[in-house]
Amino acid sequence: MREGAEAQEATFLVQEVEKLGQKLAGVRSAIGAAIYGQGDVVEQSLIGLLSGGHVLLVGVPGLGKTRLVETLGQVMGLDARRVQFTPDLMPADILGSEVLEDQADGRRGFRFLKGPIFCQLLMADEINRASPRTQSALLQAMQEQRVAIAGEIHPLPRPFHVLATQNPIEQEGTYPLPEAQLDRFLLEIAISYPDEAAERAMLLATTGAPEAPPPQALTAADLMAAQALIRRMPVGEKVLEAILRLIRGARPESAGLPIVRDSLAWGPGPRAAQALMLASRARAVLDGRLSPSLDDVLALAEPVLRHRMALNFAARAEGAKLADVIAALKADLG
Repeated sequence: MREGAEAQEATFLVQEVEKLGQKLAGVRSAIGAAIYGQGDVVEQSLIGLLSGGHVLLVGVPGLGKTRLVETLGQVMGLDARRVQFTPDLMPADILGSEVLEDQADGRRGFRFLKGPIFCQLLMADEINRASPRTQSALLQAMQEQRVAIAGEIHPLPRPFHVLATQNPIEQEGTYPLPEAQLDRFLLEIAISYPDEAAERAMLLATTGAPEAPPPQALTAADLMAAQALIRRMPVGEKVLEAILRLIRGARPESAGLPIVRDSLAWGPGPRAAQALMLASRARAVLDGRLSPSLDDVLALAEPVLRHRMALNFAARAEGAKLADVIAALKADLG
């Protein structure tokens, strides 16, 4: 009986993963027609959404971060909104607030006005420009998937994802996110300049006649079904051991590599292992595979670990880089 049930489950997963792979191929094609030269960024953003997490986009202005979020919302059928974070932005400007109004029977009462966070895909533009109070309100809602106003609980729509952006070069007048809050983001995606061919194509496409919006290739219900399916995908023992070895090896207290012990002030917690497990499964599905491999773990190690580790003072003084530490950890896995 048990073997028969396992065989049925395996057959079901194969069929559903194949169907999902076909849908995701359409998603990538639609996004690729609107976003030029950022294949890795698009892939990692999709991985973040398929894993059910939030994503932090780091890059200089003008690299298409806003366009990426708008395109993701359009293609995946999500209600997308954008909030420009500024130092004077208050929590109520994001979460919403209660207003006193006159009712039809002459009585007066409070009514809750929902803020822009009540959407399915929120772009928090330049999140580090908001005050710590506002940042905390957003990040608490991200974690709990709900908003509490005047003692009342208001659930957020499902699915709910935040794609936040940071400018890495202009730090004057900003409030950097504390490490405990950075850990709420599944991935940190570094956005670099496009290559010459991609920039040429973008220049020609965006300075002519207005482009047609990308077609919708998925729905919110499809995305939630995909997230549930990914959590059911099998993970081999070798991949599981690689994830544990990578995450535990990045903690200076128990690290075996000298570069980790000498360079890091602290390393990733258990949430990093959970993020890497889910993201590896999502990457496998995007490639049309039924289970993740060691290559998935290695490819996603940097976006998963980058914002969950910190160099110590001595390493910063010597000009060490987190990328070198992560590269050593990946090399140690073979």
